[in-house]
Amino acid sequence: MKLGVYSICLPDLTPAQGIAAAAAAGYAGVEWRVGDLPAPGDAPGFFRGNRCTVPPDPAAVAAVARETRAAGLKVIGLGVYIDHGDVGGAKAALRLAAGADVPWIRLRAPWRDGSSRYGAQFAAAVEFFSRVAELAERYGVMALIEQHQRTICPSASLTERLVSRFDPAYIGVIYDAGNLVLEGYEDHRMALDILGPYLAHVHVKNAAFDRPAGGGVWTPRWTPMDDGVLDVSALLAELDRAGYEGWISVEDFSTDRTPVDALRFNAEFLLGHGRKGTIS
Repeated sequence: MKLGVYSICLPDLTPAQGIAAAAAAGYAGVEWRVGDLPAPGDAPGFFRGNRCTVPPDPAAVAAVARETRAAGLKVIGLGVYIDHGDVGGAKAALRLAAGADVPWIRLRAPWRDGSSRYGAQFAAAVEFFSRVAELAERYGVMALIEQHQRTICPSASLTERLVSRFDPAYIGVIYDAGNLVLEGYEDHRMALDILGPYLAHVHVKNAAFDRPAGGGVWTPRWTPMDDGVLDVSALLAELDRAGYEGWISVEDFSTDRTPVDALRFNAEFLLGHGRKGTIS
């Protein structure tokens, strides 16, 4: 297994500390969060105050790529935060990746805004990713669409409907198995078959639903990798069956353990093929 970690999971560590922790825990690569740095006084958090973040600056991205490789790890990709429709931002992100010899950037399909009809949002996505595909070919960097709840691409089938018109050498899919717990789950075997050559990367995390006291609508929460709705062992088996040889990145938002303890536990758990055991 090519096991990596998305640096968003390590919000209280600097990039240098994140590299050292990932290497010590047995990971083979790092997927870097690229975005604005924490503001002074921000407490560490996954989405705000995240210290394991690289600013969207060519020198900074190139430097963290060198440091990652110097530690014997691969740079898997860049998790950039570009709004859908921002062609200029996508171009800048692709240039960042190309300049640091990073193979892909992450993008998302349009968020469902509650007022726009699906057809209009789908047409806008086709137009945007058509332009992104041209830029990806120019820079030799893939653009990956992450399956994500509340977007128009939460499932494999809806994502494939969008990406199927593009060359899989330049537009691919991140199969986010944890997000599928919240929305978009389809049988893994069928979903992987649907994605076919567009399956470019995999994110793993877990989630569960809490029943309110007295009943009512259950609410989701992120959980440890071995304790949630996602059957991680079954997912890994289906990835093996599908012949998937790419990266599996940990994107764990649970808080039962400290980020470093979760980093170590997840490596042991996943490298044990979804069972508790020792790192192999």
